[in-house]
Amino acid sequence: MTVEIIDCEQGSDAWVKARLGIPTASEFAKILASPQDGETPKTRRTYMYKLIGEILTGEQADGFSNNHMERGRQMEDEAANWYAFAENVEPIRVGFIRNGNKGASPDRLIGDNGLLELKTKLPHIQVEVLLTGKLPSSHKAQVQGELWVAEREWCDFVSYWPKMPPFKLRVYRDETYIAHLAKMVDIFCNELETVLAAIREAA
Repeated sequence: MTVEIIDCEQGSDAWVKARLGIPTASEFAKILASPQDGETPKTRRTYMYKLIGEILTGEQADGFSNNHMERGRQMEDEAANWYAFAENVEPIRVGFIRNGNKGASPDRLIGDNGLLELKTKLPHIQVEVLLTGKLPSSHKAQVQGELWVAEREWCDFVSYWPKMPPFKLRVYRDETYIAHLAKMVDIFCNELETVLAAIREAA
């Protein structure tokens, strides 16, 4: 597959259009959700149905936003500026990266081989991240997924909150994890196509 970098602003109409109907790294954790009592996890099924809805309507499924997410967007530039100064690099904004039937929207590109993923954490959560010194498990699928989609070697994960020590960790590709992720995404996409074909046939 060929990596395609789509030059657009994240959240713009062009960005929405570029990612319609395909699984993206920020949602890969839903695809990896483990079956419960032999049943397909609800989060995985709902995500598939949303993508099918996007394909059929050409419109983005309703997104979820809350005050913390909005505040995080506002703080992103502040966190990126801290990183740029600390690392003496010039992070490059990126819109959407597509690679076959999958995509990702990392926060920045770093050089030829790196990515930057910025998260803002409420102070009590930032304390936990600083104490553990590890990539939070809730972000592993997204970070490894971005490395897979973008075909890059490492991602600097930054957790940030004003007036608190920032947390930075360089995360390298986990090829075993990526191989499993690729398999699960392929299964998911095949299932999606089967369901979509059945809906179109019944219409």
